[in-house]
Amino acid sequence: MHCRNLVGFFTLSAMLALVTIAAGAPREPTEHRVPPSAMKEALSYKAPFGEARTAEPEIVAAGKKLYEGKGGCVLCHGISGKGDGPAAHMHQQPPRDFTNCAVQNEREDGELFWVIKYGSPNTGMQPLIPSLLSEEEGWKVVAYVRTFCTAHS
Repeated sequence: MHCRNLVGFFTLSAMLALVTIAAGAPREPTEHRVPPSAMKEALSYKAPFGEARTAEPEIVAAGKKLYEGKGGCVLCHGISGKGDGPAAHMHQQPPRDFTNCAVQNEREDGELFWVIKYGSPNTGMQPLIPSLLSEEEGWKVVAYVRTFCTAHS
């Protein structure tokens, strides 16, 4: 009887360890960062200047300045956009790699904007609007982020 309880204890301990490891494991690089309950809202957001992928150069340049400065995006996502910034190691989930064109092609502008506005649960990405950026500035960052994918979709 004592052996059976011991086996049960170790089985339960092993299962809890696996769940803990799985919960802390990095997400797939293309996994959505907008919760399903907020996806309809995210998809309803539209940039005031039109499609972010085709934004005018001055909008992209302003987005770059915000990404590298006031918005602080560069700290986690890095200058290269690969998620290799100096603070990237501080997060449980690695920062999004914006050079991953699969991610870029699978995301609508509103999804990227939603994450800037509300943050990304369980990733370390904090809400930037309105604490650091205005909504207009957030959209400019989205336009700049779109430039990291250089492959044609």
